[in-house]
Amino acid sequence: MTREYRQHVYRPPAGAADILLIRHGESMPARPGESFPMTGGHGDPALHETGHAQAAAVAERLQRAPLAAIYVTTLQRTHQTAAPLAARLGLTPRVESDLREVHLGDWDGGLYRIKAAENDPAFQRARERREWGEIPGAETTAALQTRVRAGLLRIAAAHPDQLVAAVVHGGVIGAAMALASGADAFAFNGAANGSISRLVIQGDRMTVRGFNDCAHLN
Repeated sequence: MTREYRQHVYRPPAGAADILLIRHGESMPARPGESFPMTGGHGDPALHETGHAQAAAVAERLQRAPLAAIYVTTLQRTHQTAAPLAARLGLTPRVESDLREVHLGDWDGGLYRIKAAENDPAFQRARERREWGEIPGAETTAALQTRVRAGLLRIAAAHPDQLVAAVVHGGVIGAAMALASGADAFAFNGAANGSISRLVIQGDRMTVRGFNDCAHLN
């Protein structure tokens, strides 16, 4: 009988953590002259009603996934997004503070959205130079990537051979994907609210297995 060689089916390597990075649902809109509530220097808006619907869709999508843990950040929109999935799976979310959103300095609290919509010169420079630090008082791209990497490696070390979810932020997903792929620092910015991306981490090696999966969203 002739020996056959089937096409390879990917499986995470032994000891690796399989991490689903879920962007939180849409949060409340920014309004001129008003600031979001602040937590630790970061704008901390609650979810918009659309964001709650996105959180429910994530829970529906992942309700049968064999998740060993769910992680959230210090900001309430990640807790609110994780809540429906955590309730279905009977898990209590754990906080990983290093996966909080990029600190936007003088533009935190909602002003960033306004400045971006106005195409402010500092926003243009940040985008062109791939440098968050062009925004007044903001965290640098290097600092963001350093802490995101540290947070992801901590999660991975705690969950060898397990699937986990981390509900995080658009800037964090962008940093994580760029680190794992070696791409331009802003190449993966803009993941959709409620989307699912995937990293496999073995030791300190990160591999991208998916980005911006929105199949469960309307």
